Amino acid sequence: MLGRAASGDVSAPLSIWVVSDGRIGMENQALGLAEAVQRLTPADISVRRIRWRKVFDKLPSALKTSWMLDLSSDSTEPASGEAWPDIWIATGRATLPMSARVRAASGGRTFVVQTQDPRWRTAAYDLIVAPAHDRIEGPNVLSITGSPHRVAPERLAENSAAFADQLAALPSPRVAALIGGRSRAFDLTGDHAADLAGRIARAIEAANGSLMLTFSRRTPAAAKAAMTARLAHLPGLIWDGAGANPYFAFLNFADHVLVTEDSANMAAEAASTGKPVLILPMIPLKPADKFARLHANLRERGAARPFEGSLEAWSYAPLDETARAARTMLERMKRA
Repeated sequence: MLGRAASGDVSAPLSIWVVSDGRIGMENQALGLAEAVQRLTPADISVRRIRWRKVFDKLPSALKTSWMLDLSSDSTEPASGEAWPDIWIATGRATLPMSARVRAASGGRTFVVQTQDPRWRTAAYDLIVAPAHDRIEGPNVLSITGSPHRVAPERLAENSAAFADQLAALPSPRVAALIGGRSRAFDLTGDHAADLAGRIARAIEAANGSLMLTFSRRTPAAAKAAMTARLAHLPGLIWDGAGANPYFAFLNFADHVLVTEDSANMAAEAASTGKPVLILPMIPLKPADKFARLHANLRERGAARPFEGSLEAWSYAPLDETARAARTMLERMKRA
């Protein structure tokens, strides 16, 4: 691997390109991994977002080439006088055609990392950081519990200061409720959301606690309205999407974290805090074996349990999978 050593300046910061289709949940996987590297060694991070023109979007990855990208896309090649990055970290199907060509295009300079199971040309990447529940194996595969993410003690503290006046004085136990929504595997109807909200309210009332509630972009309007109406009387904060996002602050100040079972990302992020994680049931639309495997893994590691109507307290070693992936990446780069 050439990288920064090729210039003779091994003390120079690593250059990292984070590449995604711009969707926050996807981008945060690659960005979280890049930030974990940056906490271990000096590094400059550049975020690149790409989109394929609609007419080409559904083409197989093998047939896509850069001229098919939408004009709004960022460049995925060095500008004049610029070098290829030391590390390319990409996530999502949209990035695969570009990621698979970077090693050759950079002349071996760039260490190429893909998060998630690419399901295509798995040997084209130096490292694949994939959820263990995806069951992908190979010499260049690192399996982790959940997906890489941006939750780290430093980031939680940094992003909580603006909300300290609102959240620090709330009655304990403070309960963060992270609500997802409809997906291919699960649904969250208004009726089911109302039932969940009733169970959450009774648990918080029994503990004389408070609520910190946030919804995802996938939460149906009917579910959001039902939960807001049922839970609005509790002490706490229900984020309506306006203003600064308190997500990191909720995780920081929480004594318990409730997470709907549709989100692998939120479950992994919650488990990295060391707080008890309780999984909220949703309406299954089809078999969801990979989610069952993830939740079983979280239970085995002591992080999560099913929500059964009460707020249980326990302790465990916070999951540090993103940092482990970053260390593995740097180790493999040295050996390349």
